Amino acid sequence: MTSRRTKIRILAGAAALGSVSALVAPVAAAAGSHGERAQGGAVGSVEQVADLTAEEVAGELRGKTDSSQVRYGVTAYRVTYRTTDSAGAPTTASQLVVLPKNGARHLSTVSWLHGTTVYRKDVASENPKSDDRLTAMLFASTGRAVSAPDYVGLGSGEGFHPYGDPRATVAASVDGLRAARTVAHRNGRDLKRQVQVSGFSQGGPATMLVGRALQQEGADRYFRLGALAPVSGPFDLSAFEAAAADDKVAKSGLYLAYFATAWNKMYGLYASPADVFRYPYDHKVEDLFDGYHTTEQIAGELPGASADLFTEDFLNKIRKPDGTLKDKLRPLDNTCDWRPNVPVQIFHGRGDQDVAFSHATHCADQLTRNGAAHRLTDVGNYDHNASVWQALPRIVKFFDESAKTG
Repeated sequence: MTSRRTKIRILAGAAALGSVSALVAPVAAAAGSHGERAQGGAVGSVEQVADLTAEEVAGELRGKTDSSQVRYGVTAYRVTYRTTDSAGAPTTASQLVVLPKNGARHLSTVSWLHGTTVYRKDVASENPKSDDRLTAMLFASTGRAVSAPDYVGLGSGEGFHPYGDPRATVAASVDGLRAARTVAHRNGRDLKRQVQVSGFSQGGPATMLVGRALQQEGADRYFRLGALAPVSGPFDLSAFEAAAADDKVAKSGLYLAYFATAWNKMYGLYASPADVFRYPYDHKVEDLFDGYHTTEQIAGELPGASADLFTEDFLNKIRKPDGTLKDKLRPLDNTCDWRPNVPVQIFHGRGDQDVAFSHATHCADQLTRNGAAHRLTDVGNYDHNASVWQALPRIVKFFDESAKTG
């Protein structure tokens, strides 16, 4: 949801991996000991990118979502900071940090986790019209500090985007919170310990992963989990990819192509592009998904249907994965398979043709089996990108309620 243009809203992707047992080790490797993590979140640069009055924030939101909750003006900063990549090596990431102009010294904190984005400049820190920037400003205008990480390999961060890696996703998000706290301190403010986490599409499973890292893995010495509000997330990735292989998902070919090229970089899914992509696309797909092509450019070069883009052999592997692919998909089907001890509300739209509503019930069922209290809210008959704008005012109210009861 990073601009007004139609985005590729893929799956859990960078939402990352991990059942509880599978996630502990990677997160611990990314986090290290408290001493080793001292560098994580260290601020490299801070640049103010927006300074809006409450009226201007409301104007930006008008026509997209209910702007009646806007109370304060906001100041937004592009922040670079240190984190770790998919190999656990030090790297630089970027994010948008937004502070309310309300005069309060102690601020509640929101971590906003965006959906899948193929073009590295279509993120909150870079694109003034990014839906994620508007979302961050909405939360800040209600009196909250907001950390909206671009993730590793997007925005002005180094390297490629390690789509689907747990260490990089959790590290970029938690280190982003640490960097946001530093920015707040420099402005004479402080961030409260309880973090309210929310995210859309890919950011839905990411929300649950970051929440679990804060609650169970002790990802940070200061921040604690306060509430969880995932929106329209693909919580059963194996089912999502199988549906994409059968062209039962809107923009199936583009979704699956991004997934295949990114996962090949990390996990070695194929020896040659010709093993996966039909001619002549096998000669261009990997170059298109380099982070420097827009969704429109990619869509103009590739067919939208999986049947026209992929070899039948590869599609069969997606339908019935085995080996490394199966191993890496399995934990992404279980990002909700734990017991949060904070309020949880899942949001989804029954009109979503990209991520079916069944993914929300999949998450809810896992939470139920773990004895976790939660609510599942159908925001109505809206498509994927519209569903988040229906959810956001409800999330603000939910976070308000959670803060009172927490």
